[in-house]
Amino acid sequence: MLSKELEATLNNAFRDARDKRHEFMTVEHLLLALLDNEDAGKVLKACGVQVDKLRHELEGFLEETTPVLGEKDERETQPTLGFQRVLQRAVFHVQSSGKKEVTGANVLVAIFGERESQAVYFLNRQSITRLDVVNFMSHGISKVQDGED
Repeated sequence: MLSKELEATLNNAFRDARDKRHEFMTVEHLLLALLDNEDAGKVLKACGVQVDKLRHELEGFLEETTPVLGEKDERETQPTLGFQRVLQRAVFHVQSSGKKEVTGANVLVAIFGERESQAVYFLNRQSITRLDVVNFMSHGISKVQDGED
């Protein structure tokens, strides 16, 4: 159901959160990991996202706001409800469209359902909307001119 690349992206998000001893794995962790996902990366580039700026904002936000487990705390990093909803939404949308595999691009669309998340806020600050992402995925409509980067 999940593409191999998306599975690797999710594993990377979890590993990164765990290595930093973050108590929770959030939608922002997910978006940060999607920056290195080929499918999501193509969409973000076509939508004109400044990936380095977005990465910097997400890393700063996570460092400042994510609770960290203490040294002796044995608990595992737990996905937030928002993180889980994004993945469920992506799977549901792919299934309802008759496709068989969920990609990073599908998860990117699903993130926009978390309207109160900082992930959506950071994307919106770069004038990226769900419609921009869907237009590129469905119709190949890019927000950047040829030759722009």
